[in-house]
Amino acid sequence: MLITLLAGTAHSATNEPVIKDFGLFYPVPDSDPISQDMHFKIAFDVASGAPVGEQNNHINSLARFINMHVAHGVNPKNIALALVVHGDATQDVLKSSEYQARFAADNANASLIRQLLANNTQVYVCGQSAKHNNINAKQLLPGVRMALSAMTAHAQLQQQGYTLNPF
Repeated sequence: MLITLLAGTAHSATNEPVIKDFGLFYPVPDSDPISQDMHFKIAFDVASGAPVGEQNNHINSLARFINMHVAHGVNPKNIALALVVHGDATQDVLKSSEYQARFAADNANASLIRQLLANNTQVYVCGQSAKHNNINAKQLLPGVRMALSAMTAHAQLQQQGYTLNPF
């Protein structure tokens, strides 16, 4: 797999991606080194949904961030991410059965979300967008939390020391 080959040339001894099958990146062996003591607390905002049955590349950015930084020497325990989902992207965090019932397709984001949750990532869905799209908390993938709004989730995360990723 491409990621395994690429990660082997990076700053770290790890050759395996943390998030499997997602988060491909290019190694940059001549980049400035990242301190072994570096801690990241970053919130990502995703409003654009993926086409039905396809992976959401904006959500995949979190996997890329984790895989890229671990391969370049950052301890995975020092990476805390938060994903705030709203707008059309709310469909991308639906349980597979609910996604299948609505779109007659598999949710290509389910494995990605499960792996992110297992790797120090919090996932919030905007309650306002969820209600607008007739989604309730029981219809979300396990571990995805319902916030009052995306604005509320971002304000709370900022109070907890998360910075907002500008991409």
